[in-house]
Amino acid sequence: MKYGLKTMIRRPTGAAIALAAAMVAGGLLAAAPAEARDYPYCLTSPGYGYPGDCSYATYNQCRVAASGRLADCSVNPRVSFREPRRRDYRTYGGDRW
Repeated sequence: MKYGLKTMIRRPTGAAIALAAAMVAGGLLAAAPAEARDYPYCLTSPGYGYPGDCSYATYNQCRVAASGRLADCSVNPRVSFREPRRRDYRTYGGDRW
C-alpha cells in the first residue's frame, strides 16, 4: 500500500460537512447582540471620542470610574435632549383616573 500525499488527504464526507455547518450555526445563534442602551452619564476623557463612554447608570458610578484618571463625568447628550416619554393614561369606563 502506498502512503503518498493523495492517500493521506481525503474528501470531507457529508456527515463532516453537516457537523461543521451545525457548529457554525450554533456559534452564530449563541452570540447574543449587545443591548443598545443610552445610559444617562458619560465618562469623558482624551481617550474617548464625543460624548465618551456612556455606560453609567448613576453619577456616582461614573465618578468612581473617573477617580484617579484624567477623566470627568457629564450628562449623556443623547439622553438629556431626547423628547420626554409621554405618560400613558389608562381609561376606566371612559373617564381618566
